[in-house]
Amino acid sequence: MTIYFYGADDVPYGCFSNFSPHGFTLDAVHWPTSEHYFQAQKFAGTPHADRIRRAPTALQAAELGRTRSRPLRRDWERVKDETMRRAVLEKFQQNPDILAVLLATGQQELVEDTTTDHYWGRGSTGTGKNMLGRILMRTRTRLAL
Repeated sequence: MTIYFYGADDVPYGCFSNFSPHGFTLDAVHWPTSEHYFQAQKFAGTPHADRIRRAPTALQAAELGRTRSRPLRRDWERVKDETMRRAVLEKFQQNPDILAVLLATGQQELVEDTTTDHYWGRGSTGTGKNMLGRILMRTRTRLAL
């Protein structure tokens, strides 16, 4: 069976969304959501990264991170998957309530059900890379040990 997830408010799997309000500490800094962390890392070491971290909502953090008025860090394409892996791991390690939800999915496939993102989700054709789902499944395996 496949579990599809997308919105942070979707029960019971909204916690799989990067917009879910499950904060964590990483690199000695508190992040309100994994979206805040991920988007800020595109501009690591700049004032814009801290502005993203302080954004009032995950949506605002995403909007600030998706702006192309500022240059992305040069190695972004090379480090973006590892950046997401770190955020997802810390989010679930530091929030036992959602770790229980993740572990309860057993060996089921997890798929981000978005038609607009062929990299992180399944995309409009259903053949996207589903990298967020894959990272969640790897995190589940790692934390189940």
